[in-house]
Amino acid sequence: MRRTIKEQLNLSNALFLLLALVILSPAPAGGGINELYLLLLIALLELHSVGAGILRAGNIVQIRDITAIVFGIILLWQLLTVRLGVLDAFLFPYPEEILELFAANIGEIFSGLGSSLLILGSAYFLALAAAIPAGLLVGWQRRLYNAVHPISKVMSAVPPIVYIPYAIALLPTFRLASILVIFIGAFWPIFVSTLNGTVQFDKKMIDAARMLHVRQHQMLFRIILPGIMPQVLTGCSVGLIFSFILLTSAEMIGATSGIGWYVKYYSDFGDYGRVIVGIIFIGIVVTAVMWLFERVQGYLLRWQEKSER
Repeated sequence: MRRTIKEQLNLSNALFLLLALVILSPAPAGGGINELYLLLLIALLELHSVGAGILRAGNIVQIRDITAIVFGIILLWQLLTVRLGVLDAFLFPYPEEILELFAANIGEIFSGLGSSLLILGSAYFLALAAAIPAGLLVGWQRRLYNAVHPISKVMSAVPPIVYIPYAIALLPTFRLASILVIFIGAFWPIFVSTLNGTVQFDKKMIDAARMLHVRQHQMLFRIILPGIMPQVLTGCSVGLIFSFILLTSAEMIGATSGIGWYVKYYSDFGDYGRVIVGIIFIGIVVTAVMWLFERVQGYLLRWQEKSER
C-alpha cells in the first residue's frame, strides 16, 4: 500500500491536479472551462500512467519527468494568461483557444506536412548517399584528406541559409532550391563525422584486414563503416536537426505550402494563435521524426548493447 501511494504522489500527478484546479475555478480574465482541453490533459496523464506501467524503471522516471515539464509549462501559461493577465492576450492566446484552433486547422496543417516531408526526405537521403561514401573515401586516402580537410572545416562553418538566394535564382522551382539548401546543411555534419571516424579508425584492424587480402571497397563498407557507425550516426542526427531548421527557414521565405509557410503566412496577418499552433505542430513532427531516427539508430547499434551485457 505504501509503495502504491508513493508511486501516485509524484510531481507530474501533483502538477496535473493543480492545473485541473486552475482550469475548473472561475477565470477572471476569461477563458472558461473547455471540456476538450481538460480531456486532453486527462488523456496525457493516462498515457503517462499506462507508459509507466509497461516500461522499465529508468524509463518510468523519464516519462514522469517529461510529463511534469509539460504540465508545468501549461500551468505557467494558464496562470500568466487566464489568471494573472501578465502576458498580452493578442500575442499569447489562452491555452483553450490554441486547442480549439489546433482542432479546427488540423486538415490545413496536415495538407502542408506532406510537402514538407517530401522536401526534407529527398534532401536528407541525398546527403546520406553522398556524404558517407565521400567521407570514407577522403578519410581513407591520406593525401586527399590533407587537401580536403581544411576546406571542409571552412565550408561546414558557412550557414547554408546564405545559399537560398542563389538556389532560388538558379533552380527552376522552389522545391529544388529547398532541396539543395537542405542537402548542403545535412551534408557537412555527416561528411565531417564520417571523415573523422575513418581517420581515427583502429589501424590494427586495418592491418589485420590487409593480411587477409581484403579489397578496398570491402575494407571501407564492411569493416570501417560498421566500426565508425556511432560517429556517423551522431553526424546524421546533427544533419537531421539542421535539415528541419533549414526546411522551416526556406518555407518561410518563398514557399506556398508547408509547415514553415503556415507559421509565416499567419504571422503576416497577426494571427498569433495559429502561429503558436504551427510552432506546436512543428515540435510534434520533429519529436516524431527524431524518435523514429533513434529507433533506427538503436537497431544499427544493437551490437553495442549486446557487447555491454
